[in-house]
Amino acid sequence: MRIGIDLGGTKIEILALDDKGRELVRRRVPTPKGDYAGTIEAIAGLVAGVEAELGTTGTVGVGIPGAVSPATGLVKNANSVVLIGKPLDQDLAARLGRPVRLDNDANCFALSEAVDGAGRDAEVVFGVILGTGVGAGIAIGRRILRGRHLIAGEWGHNPLPWPSVEEVVRAPACYCGRRGCIETWLSGPGLAAGFARATGRHLATAEIIAEAARPH
Repeated sequence: MRIGIDLGGTKIEILALDDKGRELVRRRVPTPKGDYAGTIEAIAGLVAGVEAELGTTGTVGVGIPGAVSPATGLVKNANSVVLIGKPLDQDLAARLGRPVRLDNDANCFALSEAVDGAGRDAEVVFGVILGTGVGAGIAIGRRILRGRHLIAGEWGHNPLPWPSVEEVVRAPACYCGRRGCIETWLSGPGLAAGFARATGRHLATAEIIAEAARPH
């Protein structure tokens, strides 16, 4: 059995596959906000629950909103800042009692689509993630393009192209220390913040999308 985990800024989702790639079970829980130890325990709880339900153990891989530095073994470039500077793979391996493979979530997404998804017949796949953050991965010939600093394809911290005067003046602050990054506009939190600025109403992103989908 293979277990895949998507560690996001808002939720942690687990998926178990059998040896033929068929889905066995899927679960999700909220991500403990700002709590590194709590995040480790949430992942361990999901793995333990799935393995108890299925009566077997599996290998574990985790997609994270950042990258593991090959020089230090620590997480970097993560919009979930509680992960930055942490040996997440080592801590998870110690907690789960087995090796754990980590990779950038957008890279995992792009490779999945290139191998067995919408991009399976394409030479180049650009996989975009819009969630708590904004990210992307690039697969060329079914291999991930990582780049020297492990951020190839990551477009979320480019400035907003062709911004209006108002967008320049009111550019939101980003966790990276800059203002007006694409992520501050297009992510789930960015959408909610923009909606609040425009309407004075504070709704969750899911509520905004549901409201937009209703007939008017």
